[in-house]
Formats: sequence, C-alpha cells, structure tokens
Amino acid sequence: LTHHTKHLISNNGSVFLHTRTHTHNNMFRQAMKSLRRTTIKGVLAVGAIEVTTHLPSEGRSSELYHYACDEMAMPVIRRVFNPEDAHHLALVVAQSSLAPTYRPTAQEQKIDWSLPNLWKEEEESSTSSTSLKKDPKSIAPPNCIGLAAGFDKDAAAIGPLFDMGFGFLEIGSVCLKSQPGNPKPRMFRLVPDEGVINRYGFNSQGADAVEANLKAYRSGGESSSMMSSNEEDSAWSVVSKFLQKNGLDKLLPISSDKQASKGLLGINLGKNKDATTPTEDYRTLIQKLGPYADYLVINVSCPNVDMKNLGKSTAAMEELLLACQDERNKVLENQEGSKKKKMIPLLVKLSPDLTDEELKDICLCLMKIKIDGIIMSNTTSTRPNGLLSSPAIVAERGGLSGKPLKERSTECIRKVYQWTNGSIPIIGVGGIFTGNDVYEKLKAGASMVQVYSGMVYRGPGMVSKLRHELSERMLQDGYRRLDDVIGLDHEELYWKRKNYKLHV
Repeated sequence: LTHHTKHLISNNGSVFLHTRTHTHNNMFRQAMKSLRRTTIKGVLAVGAIEVTTHLPSEGRSSELYHYACDEMAMPVIRRVFNPEDAHHLALVVAQSSLAPTYRPTAQEQKIDWSLPNLWKEEEESSTSSTSLKKDPKSIAPPNCIGLAAGFDKDAAAIGPLFDMGFGFLEIGSVCLKSQPGNPKPRMFRLVPDEGVINRYGFNSQGADAVEANLKAYRSGGESSSMMSSNEEDSAWSVVSKFLQKNGLDKLLPISSDKQASKGLLGINLGKNKDATTPTEDYRTLIQKLGPYADYLVINVSCPNVDMKNLGKSTAAMEELLLACQDERNKVLENQEGSKKKKMIPLLVKLSPDLTDEELKDICLCLMKIKIDGIIMSNTTSTRPNGLLSSPAIVAERGGLSGKPLKERSTECIRKVYQWTNGSIPIIGVGGIFTGNDVYEKLKAGASMVQVYSGMVYRGPGMVSKLRHELSERMLQDGYRRLDDVIGLDHEELYWKRKNYKLHV
C-alpha cells in the first residue's frame, strides 16, 4: 500500500489529492449525519421534558439550568482554572449569553422595590441630590442587588449581565490610559474561608476602548437577548434554527428582555499608576465617560494602587471631589439631544481600613460637600484572625474580599449611616452570600448592595437566589417595602426619617 501510494504521488499527485478529499468529504457527511441524529434525539428529549416539566421554555432561567451552572459547572471551573483564568472564562460565558438569566419567584412580586429617597432629578443640576423629599422622578434601580466594580472592567458584557437579574451594574475601574496592572499571579482563592485576594492594580483597556463599548451598548449595538451577535455560529444558533424550521418555536427559551428589566449603569473611575495629575485625569474621565453613566464612582481606596493619601486625607479628598462635582456639572450643562440627563449622581468608594476617627472626619467632609453617595467598602489589606486557608495564601499581598470582609463591611456601613444621619445613600459591599447578608446590610443603613466574590463560590445563579431570599426574609419580618428596611438598626434615625416623610 505504501509503494502504491508513492507511485500515485510521483505519477499523478492530483489522484492522491482527490482520494484524500473524497475521504474527508465522506467523514464530513458522516459527522453531519451523526450531528443531525444527536440533535433530533436532543429535541425529542427536550420535547418530552417540556411536556412533563415546562423547563426548556424557561430556558436559562430554569431551575435545572441554574443548578447545572452553580452546582456542577462552578466547582469544576474552580478545580481546573486558576482564579484569573476563571474570571476571564466567566466574562466570556456572560458575553456569549450562556450564563443563567434571572429566575423570578412569587415572593418577589409581593415586594415594592422602589427607592423614592435615593436620588431625585432636579429641575436644575446641583452638587446635591440627597434630598429626602419623595419624588416620582427619583433615579433608582429596579431592585437593590448590583454587581460590584472589578468583574466587567471594560464594559464588555453589560446587557447579558443585566439579564442575570442585577438591578444595577458598575463597570471599571476605568483608567484614562491603558495599563496592564500588576504582574501575575495576582488573584488567589481562600476556599476554606470563601474569600478572594486580588492585587490586579487597575488593569484597564483605557478610556477610549471603554467609551467605544459604552457607545455600542447605549446605541443598542450590544444584544442582551439569548441569541447575541457573538453566538451566530454557536450551538445555540444551530439548535434555534432547527427548532424554528420544524415548527418547534415553543421549545425556545423566553427572551431575557422579557425576564429582566434593565437597571442603572455605574462607571467606576480610577487613576493610572504613573499619573502625575490625578485630579485632571479624573476630570478628563468624567468628561469622556460621564455622558454614558447613570452614576459615577470616584475610587480613592484601592489597596493595590498608591492613592497618594487621597483616601485618608479629608483635605485632599475634598479638593478632588469638588473638582469632580464641577466636571460632572459641566457634563450636564453640555448635553445635547432629546435624552438629556438632569443629574448624574457622583459617589465615592471608601476603604474598610480607615480608623473610626478617619472615617468620621471623612463623613463630615462628604456631608459638607453634599456628595451623592458612598460605596462602603472596598477590599481590605488586613487579615482577620481565624482564617482557615493556607498561611502562604493568606500572606499574599492584595485586597481581601468575600466572607472574611462581611462583618467589617457591615460595621462600617452602620457607622457611616450614623455619622451622616442617614442623609447620604450608601451602597453596601463585602461578604454577601445570602439574602440574610443583604438584609443585614440594609438594616445597617445601605440602600443597595453589590456582590462579586460571592459568585466565585455560589455561581451566577446567586443573583436570583439573593432576590428570593431577601424577599422571604422581609415578608417573614412583616415588611413589603424595601424602603422600610433601610436603617432599621438605627431606631432614632429610622423614625426621624419616617416622620419626615409623613410631613412632606
């Protein structure tokens, strides 16, 4: 056979090429037949399940899909991939519209999620928007569960992330210029403690790249339906076309646009490592990205970047935030077109490592300049006692998040609410894994919460679970309005706020 093959090649290479091509064509046809048989079997199986359980018509919001992602896929991903690669994979899954979508429950429908006292649109822009007057035009998300900055740093998957059930998203931190961040490895799991240490160091594609992504999203260029533009040649597309062609559209998952309302989009702004004029850089970022934001965050507390004392010095912080407020107001004044915004709330993100004295001074400063909101808190450089993870991992430099941060974060929220007299909206972050964790932060004084590290261990279906569990806990305690839970731990301030509302 070998001699014959050589003879064919030497005398007529085209004959051998034709033989190879013919063989490949046969293999391709056999593969396609196998694929069709598998697809038909799959459709029949899906049809049988649909008749008995109605799961496929729920698509990626079904209990089965959520279970497969959270209880089967996530543990495998944690074992196979290092933390940063797993993060990138999760972002790709979200971009490809393969992540679980929001799963509504009957309990949630009994809750009024409105936050009339959050931020209200003024007829004329001003640096203050924390009025307690009830206003139907208040700016608020459809629910209080948000995604913290750090997951989607460059605004690559906004639509699909909203479809997971978040009431608001925060992209970033975004730096003015592109920078790679710190050397790898720079992210570590503390599995026994359900914590994460990261020292990314503001890795960012830069403001120009992020602006392009934001422009595409705001103009409707990014699809948030199950069949996104990234999936045209995917398995989802093949199955969808097959079902439609054979009159089985009923088996297609419900569009995620019908399942989840879009919420607020926040943009977290950070400074470049080599920035020599951070204030001017923040101004430029606000000017460039502000028009795309529902709210802006000035990050002065990242433990992995030298913030030049911006996060501790009240004088330096006041100077920076006043400049940012001024630039935000210029963005509002220079708007054109029919969709002019009357306000863009400006928030500041604080560290949990501040002393009580430092935190109290900062609260007084923030009330003085009438900041629109506080995010409490960033990751911590400290390591609490009693961690069960390997000492080598615990000793890694970087910011610690997840369960080990929960108590400190909630404590800081409680103090900030008290020292600001409940006058500044707080977004609570740190160690949220269950609906009860959310409830604790709301009672401490947070108006909304953000999650990130919890999804490393609980999976993307955690968002739907949090909303359901929070609803159950509120109903159990006799509350049907989210606004009635905020600040419950502060009896005097709570009733003062309630009485004030009754008289306005």
